[in-house]
Amino acid sequence: MNASVPTALSVNVNKVALLRNSRHLGIPSVVRAATLCLQAGAHGITVHPRPDERHIRPGDVFDIGTLLRDWPGREFNIEGNPFHNLLDVARAVVQRGLPLHQLTFVPDAVGQFTSDHGWRFPDDAERLRPVIAQARALGARVSLFMDPEPDQMAAARAVGADRVELYTEPYAAAWSDVAARRAQLQRYRAAAAAAHAAGLAVNAGHDLNRDNLTAFLRAVPGVAEVSIGHALIADALELGYAATVQAYLRCIAAADAVPVPGSQEFA
Repeated sequence: MNASVPTALSVNVNKVALLRNSRHLGIPSVVRAATLCLQAGAHGITVHPRPDERHIRPGDVFDIGTLLRDWPGREFNIEGNPFHNLLDVARAVVQRGLPLHQLTFVPDAVGQFTSDHGWRFPDDAERLRPVIAQARALGARVSLFMDPEPDQMAAARAVGADRVELYTEPYAAAWSDVAARRAQLQRYRAAAAAAHAAGLAVNAGHDLNRDNLTAFLRAVPGVAEVSIGHALIADALELGYAATVQAYLRCIAAADAVPVPGSQEFA
C-alpha cells in the first residue's frame, strides 16, 4: 500500500475565481466553494494568486484564511512565484493572524497561462535559498514545484525545502498510451523515491483527474498531498462540489487499498 496515512486532497479554487471575475456580481463565491469542499471532506484548500489577479485576488486569500480558522486540521496552501507577489501575500496573511500551512514555490513567469515546469538545480539554488528561509520564518513549510527528475531532489532539500510537488502534466498527457504511461509512472516513482531518500515529503499536482489519479497513487508510494483544481472544478459543474470531492476521495482510497506489486500500471 502507499502509506499508513492517506494522501491528502487539497482543492485549488482558482477556476471558481476565474468564472466570478468574468462579471461583477460576486458569483460564484470562492469562499462558498471552499466551504462546500471542506464540508465534503477535502483536507485543504489551495490558491495561486498571480500578479495579474486574473483569478484569485488578495482579498480571496484573506477570506479563505478566515474561513480556515474554523476548520482546525485542514490546511491552507498558497502557491506562486516567490519573486513576484507570493511572499507579500503570505506576510499579509500572517499579519492578519490567519492560518498558513504551506507555501508552494512555482517558477511561473508573469502572465504565464499555467504552470509548466519546475525549478532547476543548480541554476536556481542561490536565489531560492533566502526566500525559502523567509517563508519558513513565517511559519510555513515550503514545497518546491519540480519536474520528476531524481537527480534534482537532494538539491531541493539542500536549499531548505520541506517538500517537493511533482509536476504531473507529462503523466496526464501520456495517459492514453499504455507504454508511455508506464514509462512516465516509472519516472515519477523514481523521483518520489529520491525525494524521500533526501528527507523530503512528496506532493503532486497538475492535470490529475478522476481517471488517472488512482493509477498515479498506486504507482508512486507515499504521496502526502495532491493539489487538484481544473479537473475537479470542471467535474463540480456537472456533479456538484460535495459529490465531486467525495469522488476524488474515493480515488485516493482505492489507491491506498491496492498494493503496487502486480498493479495494472506495472503489469
